[in-house]
Amino acid sequence: MAPTACFRLPSLPARARGRFANPPPTASPHRRHSLKCSAANGDSSNPPRGTVADGVESVDVNGLRRPSAPVSGLTVPGARDPHWLPRPLTSADVMEANGKGLKVAYQGCPGAYSEAAAKKAYPNCETVPCEHFDTAFQAVQNWVADRAVLPLENSLGGSIHRNYDLLLRHSLHIVGEVRLAVRHCLLANPGVKIENLKSAMSHPQALAQCEHTLTELGIEHREAVDDTAGAAKFVAEQMLQDTGAIASSLAAKLYGLDVLAENIQDDKDNVTRFMMLAREPIIPRTDKPFKTSIVFSLEEGPGQLFKALAVFALREINLTKIESRPHKERPLRVSDDCLLKNFDYLFYVDLEASMADPKTQNALGNLKEFATFLRVLGSYPTDVNEP
Repeated sequence: MAPTACFRLPSLPARARGRFANPPPTASPHRRHSLKCSAANGDSSNPPRGTVADGVESVDVNGLRRPSAPVSGLTVPGARDPHWLPRPLTSADVMEANGKGLKVAYQGCPGAYSEAAAKKAYPNCETVPCEHFDTAFQAVQNWVADRAVLPLENSLGGSIHRNYDLLLRHSLHIVGEVRLAVRHCLLANPGVKIENLKSAMSHPQALAQCEHTLTELGIEHREAVDDTAGAAKFVAEQMLQDTGAIASSLAAKLYGLDVLAENIQDDKDNVTRFMMLAREPIIPRTDKPFKTSIVFSLEEGPGQLFKALAVFALREINLTKIESRPHKERPLRVSDDCLLKNFDYLFYVDLEASMADPKTQNALGNLKEFATFLRVLGSYPTDVNEP
């Protein structure tokens, strides 16, 4: 989110000043006024406790403001409250839904599952393979690509922690999500049989997802590489006869390998959730399901996390995910007795809510009152399609 700027009104011309030659005694003729522009996410100065906030009366309970019933007939003119003014459109808002003309970065070689996710998110896009996750972030930030589609979590392997850390390091925004059903295949060079294989090569997540199946096939040795398609490419280029690759059927076609076995993942319901990243956020809406992703940190003390989650429970906002990660900039926190050092954590949370909803804005405003750090990573449409 871009930092807020402070603009000063220009001084009145000489003729205009003449009309106010005799100002009231309490006014200073040289006093300057400033107009502060608020951020798009509705963050503003905190109202005094026990007063009227967000158009409704608030009551403090250990730092929590319990929402009251909306006051009927209360309106705020847009000329007086900049929060009610529409935000200017960005390139992320007007881009064609099918991705025509878009360059979309992903991690891996051609044929990777991330490329399939990019094509599902933007069917007519031009995909840009990147060696590492960080490279994909940089490609968008440096205008080499328009979007990036990167994995966040898998139904079997859990979260991809590296990308959570990179979300904080870079200033990109989550503008969408896409779920992709992962169908692993065992690939080998032409003429190689399953009984000839002594080793399997793939991404660590793919190897973990096929652990039991590989053991049943008699393949005991595992070799981890950066991505699934890269494993298929390596097996093909080196013409390996005793090593197979776990990758997609598309990778088999691209690199001329045979598919020895299909759907070899241990759990057939294997789904990966990908995030779509852009330089600019999109305008949130309330006429369709939206999700909002945030990250925050809290002071040390009993009940702090409970109080943070209560700001959403009090407003009936559902949470779909919560993930804690050690704070890399402040890895250790000294306890009150100065004997123990504990990890300082960041909490990543997904809300079933849109930033366009006043309830969400009020909840985050309440959270900001006692959180030591808060950032909105994105507010974007929920993927309701079949994986």
